[in-house]
Amino acid sequence: MTTVALKPATMAQALTRALRDAMAADPTVHVMGEDVGTLGGVFRVTDGLAKEFGEDRCTDTPLAEAGILGTAVGMAMYGLRPVVEMQFDAFAYPAFEQLISHVAKMRNRTRGALPLPITIRVPYGGGIGGVEHHSDASEAYYMATPGLHVVTPATVADAYGLLRAAIASDDPVVVLEPKRLYWSKDSWNPDDPQTVEPIGRAVVRRPGRSATLITYGPSLPVCLEAAEAARDEGWDLEVVDLRSLVPFDDDTVAASVRRTGRAVVVHESGGFGGPGGEIAARVTERCFHHLEAPVLRVAGFDIPYPPPMLERHHLPGVDRILDAVGRLQWEAES
Repeated sequence: MTTVALKPATMAQALTRALRDAMAADPTVHVMGEDVGTLGGVFRVTDGLAKEFGEDRCTDTPLAEAGILGTAVGMAMYGLRPVVEMQFDAFAYPAFEQLISHVAKMRNRTRGALPLPITIRVPYGGGIGGVEHHSDASEAYYMATPGLHVVTPATVADAYGLLRAAIASDDPVVVLEPKRLYWSKDSWNPDDPQTVEPIGRAVVRRPGRSATLITYGPSLPVCLEAAEAARDEGWDLEVVDLRSLVPFDDDTVAASVRRTGRAVVVHESGGFGGPGGEIAARVTERCFHHLEAPVLRVAGFDIPYPPPMLERHHLPGVDRILDAVGRLQWEAES
């Protein structure tokens, strides 16, 4: 039996390796964005790519998100596979017209004749003390746009696997990269083919029997911490990491909730109109006769993203998650 060598790596390093491997394997893969070349990106995810593959394949662009994505549309129409970096989540909004009118609709508009294999990398979420326009939770916008696939890694291995799968896809994929997890570390083997995960599958990160925490991206570590703390209350919490928001893995989520009978959805995005509402509806439709209490949500507040000094109050934390689990127990007993 061959022993697999595991080494400590950060999520940022795994993303860099994914880009490098994709570019080496396929000359049609081009990386483009603000400061991705010489600087190597604000978060250094593209570090070294311009030197290795040349500036024509890892290209610095003007500060014009609509122009960046519009250029990527033209490149994809002529057979390339552009990987676009939107430097920060809230910087991506000027490109929405291109995203909604062209990227998401072109394959449908041409009856499948013209797919747009574009990967859009978006550093998103809070937890880094970012100032205005540098922290946001924008996943609901992308989820609500038919024609897009939307993924968000929460582990080092998934950062590599999901990005490789996104670049290989003939459909446009938005890869939401949690900023607060860029420097998280894990033991990882980038040469293990099992790290290349298909888009559309969730995974149970922690088995449990009392209730299911449904989460993704930056909220996964918080949910795992809450699950450990819940043991003091006698609760055994299962944690499901969605990984893919679109397509959504109804089977894995529903199977978990049917086992536990209770569910809490946790995310940084606001509660009203946020992803949790759709997830709660899907769970209720599929698990109604198994639920012992209503599906609850723990989310960011329904306000514009707050300044750094107030961030810790805005983001879902262990106490708020445990409070929701406690309410589930009360609802079941009343």
